[in-house]
Amino acid sequence: MEVRDQAPGRHRSPDTAHAPGRPPGQHRSADDRQVSAHPSGQHRAVDVAQFPARPSGRHRERDRPGVSASRPARHTRDMPERPDPAALIAGHAVVIDMIDSGGAGLPALARLLEVVGPAIGAAGTVFVEFTSTGGRVVAATGSAEWAVGRPVSPTDPATVRLLAGPRVREVDVARLPGPFADELAGHGLRRMVVARAEIGGVTVGSLHAFYPDGDDSSGAGRHEMVGYVASCIAQIYGDQTGPPAHGDGPVVAALADGLAVADRDGQVRLWNPAAARVTGRSAAEALNRPLPFPLPEPGQGLDHRLPDGRWVRITSGEVPGPATLRVVTLRDITEQQLRDEDRDLFVAVTSHALRTPVTVIKGYADTLTDHWDSLTEADRREAARIIGQRTNELARLVDRLLTSATDQRPGEPPAPFDLGDALRSAVADLPADLRRRIVLDVPADLPRALGDRQSIATVLIELGTNADKYSPPDSPIELAATITGQYVSFRVSDRGIGIRPEHVERAFERFWQGETGGRRGYPGAGLGLYLVRRIVEQQNGWVSLRPRPGGGTVAEVRLPCR
Repeated sequence: MEVRDQAPGRHRSPDTAHAPGRPPGQHRSADDRQVSAHPSGQHRAVDVAQFPARPSGRHRERDRPGVSASRPARHTRDMPERPDPAALIAGHAVVIDMIDSGGAGLPALARLLEVVGPAIGAAGTVFVEFTSTGGRVVAATGSAEWAVGRPVSPTDPATVRLLAGPRVREVDVARLPGPFADELAGHGLRRMVVARAEIGGVTVGSLHAFYPDGDDSSGAGRHEMVGYVASCIAQIYGDQTGPPAHGDGPVVAALADGLAVADRDGQVRLWNPAAARVTGRSAAEALNRPLPFPLPEPGQGLDHRLPDGRWVRITSGEVPGPATLRVVTLRDITEQQLRDEDRDLFVAVTSHALRTPVTVIKGYADTLTDHWDSLTEADRREAARIIGQRTNELARLVDRLLTSATDQRPGEPPAPFDLGDALRSAVADLPADLRRRIVLDVPADLPRALGDRQSIATVLIELGTNADKYSPPDSPIELAATITGQYVSFRVSDRGIGIRPEHVERAFERFWQGETGGRRGYPGAGLGLYLVRRIVEQQNGWVSLRPRPGGGTVAEVRLPCR
């Protein structure tokens, strides 16, 4: 896409998720309706008066030349006036075929959102994934595509209200507190139908369908269809055949240790709710069946990895009495195990990343020491230049390692600054080989960003180095800035090997370096994008990656502006 002339934890819910196969019911349309699930499968309308009305301000939208600040969100004209269940079912079948063919993950989720939007006449759709570390928009379509990568705090008042109460509801955006409502209104999105995706009462995500003013988003069947798709997404999570984008599976912290009792043959005789939470296996699935994990000797412990990737610590003891029974306790140690793995990986990656520049520096230093008199002046200068270059790389690597290992990022508190000037200064400080490839496209009237000006150089060198590493050396790297609603943004676009859609979130994980082929052939510690996301989000912004049409990758950073 060309750019020109423009600048934590999961939530429990008392509601039970719909079964994915349950046919949608009928529902009367009205303004400000919520839909809650009943055991019969019917729905009831609930008033949303608890959302206090709030005035909406003016917003700017200048994603491209000629777009008016007051222009409403684009809404496809061939959207159906009424829900189209046949289109939804046909599209859902395509997604099922994708999953059956091994094409799961984010592509399957994005395809499902592309299906549901037109089927219910939505201007845009969004899916927010909730993990043990918080929430994030991992997929979006239509007029809401700009939200991809945006963090969503589970403790934000708007999030709390949306995740409480009925599983499916319709909300007037103007009644929601917080900046996200302003961003939506700035894109012409005034109403939403939201449905929680739940597994056993645990919210793994939420599906949002957005509508502009004047749309009858409460039309018959739309609530049921949104709820149905949210249930299907939850089923994908539960089956571990698709998302989540973060990690290997839902990580739900147990409220207490799991407890089970097994007889002498290893058959389960008791299975408490905590055991069901820890293992993901219900009592009905566990009782009168063999233990689904190895049983250690009495008084001993065993760390075991479950099929979904979580780790449990298993201990056992004998129950006094005539019957030979074993009591088994289960504790979720996933986070501890991940910390241990991170520590081991940190040591391995650090030693490898430090070895290369140190070896080069030592080699040239030894050459100068041992052969000074026999070297020409040009040879000495070249050796000194390389030592200086490698020393700078080493210093930068140490800074990155220290930053990644601490929760505190050095820098100034958020303050207004000239983003255009900061970008131009950062480009001037880039290494010469990288600077020559940059095509700068920053408008002079860019509004002031709110954040840490000094961090822009760090963010740009990480994104620029990434683009330089994965693209041909003679191809341009485009740096363009613009304003979108209440955010000012800049994009770094290349024409390199690109990024697979299912990796656009994993790329921000610490030490992640891609699959075994392709990107594995490139050097690096896997820290750059991880640091970029931390730095940007500490300034109330967000960063995202996406494949570039025609090949390559686009990295986009958004910061609040004033």
